[in-house]
Amino acid sequence: MMTGIGRLILIWAALLVLLAATVAASAVLHGAASLTASLLIAAIKAGLIFWFFMHLGEEAGLVRVMALGAIAWLGILFALSGADYATRGWW
Repeated sequence: MMTGIGRLILIWAALLVLLAATVAASAVLHGAASLTASLLIAAIKAGLIFWFFMHLGEEAGLVRVMALGAIAWLGILFALSGADYATRGWW
């Protein structure tokens, strides 16, 4: 298994490839497909950053559960904000 600087360079290269995929998706796709692709790519990039650069892969199980709980809570907040915005009568 690769350790040290080689692993960091590999993750950095993967993030650059995902950045290029984001730019390509924004240029090629339009509408809901563009939004979906951008959010999916952003989630993958965030996962790589959490797992490798924030060392979540090296932590114990409880820390991983807390990180998943924080992500779930953020998702709930976004869902409730989106529901509030969608149900307003001013549009």
